[in-house]
Amino acid sequence: MLITRLVLAADHFRQWLIAQFVLLLLTVLKLLPPDTAIDFMDRVARWIGPKTRRHKLTLTNLRNAFPEKSDAEIGEIALESWGNMGRLAAEYVFLDQLFDFDPDRREPGRVEVSGIPLFLELRDSPRPFIVFTAHTGNFEMLPVAGSAFGLDVTVLFRPPNNPYLADKVFEFRKARMGNLVPSHAGSSFALARQLERGGAVGVLVDQKFRKGLKTKFFGRDVQTNPLLAKLVRQFNCEVYPARCIRLPGGRFRLELEPAVEIPRRADGSVDVNATAQMLNDKVESWVREYPGQWLWYHDRWHIKRHL
Repeated sequence: MLITRLVLAADHFRQWLIAQFVLLLLTVLKLLPPDTAIDFMDRVARWIGPKTRRHKLTLTNLRNAFPEKSDAEIGEIALESWGNMGRLAAEYVFLDQLFDFDPDRREPGRVEVSGIPLFLELRDSPRPFIVFTAHTGNFEMLPVAGSAFGLDVTVLFRPPNNPYLADKVFEFRKARMGNLVPSHAGSSFALARQLERGGAVGVLVDQKFRKGLKTKFFGRDVQTNPLLAKLVRQFNCEVYPARCIRLPGGRFRLELEPAVEIPRRADGSVDVNATAQMLNDKVESWVREYPGQWLWYHDRWHIKRHL
């Protein structure tokens, strides 16, 4: 028992120490001009990333996804992906400044938005709907944009494993992104209640889910969370794809696409497996377009144990 308590105490201290370092780094970044801090973290991540154990997984994922690409091309995409990760970390503390979209501004700002009429139509004609996205570009900006447009969207998010960071992240997100539901055993019920009230929910659909449906992603077997498909089956609501694209010069384009057509069986019911595959196909099309803007260090295909 004593040994167990000592091990747990050591682990808590390690997590606390990591949290303090991360929070200190973010505090220091906040003192810098946004572009300086973001470019700095981009360079740091490109330097540190290839030295981590996750880099081997990153390269393996990229080779499996793009067998036609050369080693040089794979290496360049991997570095861009690490840089994207570094930029995400720095942009996190500057979200209030970075999201500067103003439809009345004549000169383009840092953020441009595609699908404004759809944003406004959803706002002015309230109804239950689901928005899905993936870990592309700065995906954190999407709920910020939804909140800015006055959309009542409850966002499902996965808190960091570090409990000390999780509390800080939740406070930060809630102040800028509206309603939040941490991903846990009861989160699906919270989202269902929101749709039942006529509200909307937002979900990330490119995460590994051990008990998910068997589907394909880049031609390889993956397990996909059936949550979105089951919510559509229950509430028969519309589903909209949305993504963030990084543009040159530290700019962004946020895109809200028209509602997708949900696959259905002969009797008209939602085909849950086909819907899960449709989500993967949409995300794959995004990633193929901008491969360096996706987080390739994720073990999406559950292959880390074989490395």
